[in-house]
Amino acid sequence: MPPRAVAGPEIERLIQLLGKLPGLGPRSARRAALALVKRRESLMEPLSAALTRAVETVRVCSECGNVDSRDPCTICTDATRDASLIIVVEDVSDLWALERAGAVSARYHVLGGTLSALDGIGPSDLNIESLIRRASDPAVKEVIIAVNATVDGQTTAHYLTEQLAACHVAVSRLAHGVPVGGELDYLDEGTLTAAIRQRRPF
Repeated sequence: MPPRAVAGPEIERLIQLLGKLPGLGPRSARRAALALVKRRESLMEPLSAALTRAVETVRVCSECGNVDSRDPCTICTDATRDASLIIVVEDVSDLWALERAGAVSARYHVLGGTLSALDGIGPSDLNIESLIRRASDPAVKEVIIAVNATVDGQTTAHYLTEQLAACHVAVSRLAHGVPVGGELDYLDEGTLTAAIRQRRPF
């Protein structure tokens, strides 16, 4: 027997939409909806206005694939960034994570996913052609492939390395291994193997 609706159709619709967000299951969506309804003036109305504004203004950068309210995006038009270095990521969330770390001030390129034979995702489904075009610019000296350490991520990294060979740029990848603060006893075998193979002098 399907669960009965506990509120009107408008609130049920709000719960359904919230439940489609990453990290929000049915219970979390109900709690979020209830919090919004209880704080209508201080939370729901400003959120509604922000969402409307985002729909009107947010776009995908035609240069790198980032999302911003301008095209080209803020990162691509930042003259203080190192234009000789492009960091390739799978998704915008990865770009944001690297920016939060603040480890490097470079340009980015968002692929929009990874190659996956099982999911039917090939090179033409990703933002690869524009990466090759950008990497062919004489001003670009290095491309860092910063994809996830998954099977599909590694397949994508190998494919990109082959494609970038004709661009005459240095191609590097993120190091994999023991995380800062990590204890060996808690790490999986794949991480330990990568750490040993990528060891470096003290």
